[in-house]
Amino acid sequence: MTATDPALTALAQGWCALSLLHGRIEARIERALQSGHGLSVREYSLLDVLSRQHDGEGGHLQMKQVADAVVLSQSATTRLVTRLEDRGLLARYLCPTDRRGIYTDVSEAGLKLLAEARPTNDAALREALDEAAENPELAPLVRAMRSLNVPT
Repeated sequence: MTATDPALTALAQGWCALSLLHGRIEARIERALQSGHGLSVREYSLLDVLSRQHDGEGGHLQMKQVADAVVLSQSATTRLVTRLEDRGLLARYLCPTDRRGIYTDVSEAGLKLLAEARPTNDAALREALDEAAENPELAPLVRAMRSLNVPT
């Protein structure tokens, strides 16, 4: 493919549209979570990911898995965990079977804040998608996203 290849141009335009949609959604959710709950999108995402852990085989995530889930580097994830731990929203403890491993669990206060913030997150997401659906460039992406049946 060359730089003027129509398929490449269409792919680049699609990527730009996807990036634009993501940015608009994230900005809308960020404003809503910050003003309503004092949480950033990343903090909310981390609490959400960690709240889905469970006891038993494969139930707890290693920090690398958490970092991948919230799309941050391991060092940025560690800093984020520390900030939320300092706020009493998370707790860290050593893995009972491997003393080198550290687990992170959401505290009761973190679960409460997450439950309070979830409707705000969901409403901001719906609003951002509704607004984006009015943009002809973004409408196909919104339709594709809405067609996903992703379990929560």
